[in-house]
Amino acid sequence: MALRRALSAAGRRWAQHLCTAAWGDTIFAVSSGHGRCGVAVIRTSGPGSRGALQSLTGRPELPPPRVLALRRIRDPATAEPLDRGLVVWFAGPQSFTGEDCAELHVHGGPAVVSGVLRALGRLPGLRPAEPGEFTRRAFRRGKLDLTAVEGLGDLIRAETEAQRRQALRQMEGELGRLYQRWSETLTQALAHLEAYIDFSEDDNVEEEVLSQVDATVRELEQEVGAHLQDGRRGELLRGGVHAVIAGPPNVGKSSLLNLLCQRPAAIVSPVAGTTRDVVEVALNVGGYPLVLSDTAGLRDATDPVEQEGVSRARDRGAEGPYATPAPRETPCPPPPSSPARQARGSTTSWSCWHSSWRGCECVGARRRRGDVGHPVPARRGAPGWFLPPPRPPGAETPWQAPPA
Repeated sequence: MALRRALSAAGRRWAQHLCTAAWGDTIFAVSSGHGRCGVAVIRTSGPGSRGALQSLTGRPELPPPRVLALRRIRDPATAEPLDRGLVVWFAGPQSFTGEDCAELHVHGGPAVVSGVLRALGRLPGLRPAEPGEFTRRAFRRGKLDLTAVEGLGDLIRAETEAQRRQALRQMEGELGRLYQRWSETLTQALAHLEAYIDFSEDDNVEEEVLSQVDATVRELEQEVGAHLQDGRRGELLRGGVHAVIAGPPNVGKSSLLNLLCQRPAAIVSPVAGTTRDVVEVALNVGGYPLVLSDTAGLRDATDPVEQEGVSRARDRGAEGPYATPAPRETPCPPPPSSPARQARGSTTSWSCWHSSWRGCECVGARRRRGDVGHPVPARRGAPGWFLPPPRPPGAETPWQAPPA
């Protein structure tokens, strides 16, 4: 019986919510993010925004639209001053959502923000906004299309310059205009085809209409196919390129990770099997996001914990094409003065990732132990290798003796 009453009450609340939403209720929320800050922006949207702004400021007249005005903000229920800040009025449809909107720019202390939110929540017809509801209302009123909505979300989450540029282009309609052109091309082709079917027996339709429609559709098919075969560049830029450092134990995988992120993100030790779990580091490489993962050394382990780490390393390496195998232990490249090196010519590029530097005369041996991995002669830019550019002459770290 109690369960039935609870379900009935929940049903009434849901029905009331649907009816209120259908009639256009007024929502409010903090639009500047949570936490302590200098200024917090509280936004309202809906037909009750005018009354809410009048109630909180205690003035019947509103400031001119889109003009900031300094007002003392009070709790309408108690007339207690809450803050002194800026208010701005947006009359619909000249607003973000297309509805009447109001913004309160108050000090960003938790007490001030919570006080203003409680005051708004006690006003009739106002309720807290659901996540993304302001953007949803803008979409329903034609202020944004779906591509612009997606671009707005990406712009808010952008962490690098490349992400910001891509999201801003999409929000400003670059992708939407492309899709609109495709839609208009298909609509025109469909109209020509229907006209040929309906009026083919008359002399009003040219005979080459079918060939023109066929050529147009085939050209559009090729353009759409090329658009889809872009290697998921937009998706990779949005979520970041995932690279995995994988290889046998003690070849310098963790050292390479620490070198690339310029901090001790992973523990480095001469004991094989130090890394047991996947260590992820987010990097900003030239404005592009990169998620680099260090994994456990691949070997037939006997320790159950290390076996789980090896299993996770294999699974992570199989998730995508961006596996970066750590170089295995190979002989060091010959020194620059050796006959073998001179025979290859001065344009040959050698890379040496060296952690066990004893007896090695290459550049990597003169760097600090733990900075880089084992040596490997490799062609720069070869697929599968993640190699940073060479240091300029004289920039190498001086050789240091190993600790006693």
